[in-house]
Amino acid sequence: MKRLAVFLAFAASTAQASHELENRDIENGTVLYAENCASCHGAELEGQPDWRSPGGNGVLPAPPHDETGHTWHHDNGLLFDYTKLGGQKALAQRGVTGFNSGMPEFAETLSDDQIWDILAFIHSTWSARIQENHAMRNPPHN
Repeated sequence: MKRLAVFLAFAASTAQASHELENRDIENGTVLYAENCASCHGAELEGQPDWRSPGGNGVLPAPPHDETGHTWHHDNGLLFDYTKLGGQKALAQRGVTGFNSGMPEFAETLSDDQIWDILAFIHSTWSARIQENHAMRNPPHN
């Protein structure tokens, strides 16, 4: 029963998140990205060097958020939760354990609207083709 409740909550949050990048403040997202994300993910969204190989502590370096990375492979709900809750909690919420994520949580640093603005900024840098591919990972909203 608990798994069903977790699944239903996840499905509801994913459906809600499908349209959260619409009508966002991209200029604000640009500033917030520079202040909160660029130190790890790069000023040009390029990520850290050798981001596909874990460091000595088993943690993967910060991936790029440009088209060369995998950010656009994930639905908006996961991207939001990953930012707000941090990698460990966001994945655990989806039943993924044993992945050592270096992504910290920003729940105490950024508001939900600020997180959505950052995600909208990142999204705005992708080509139309990548944006279309990303849109397919998000369910339509009513």
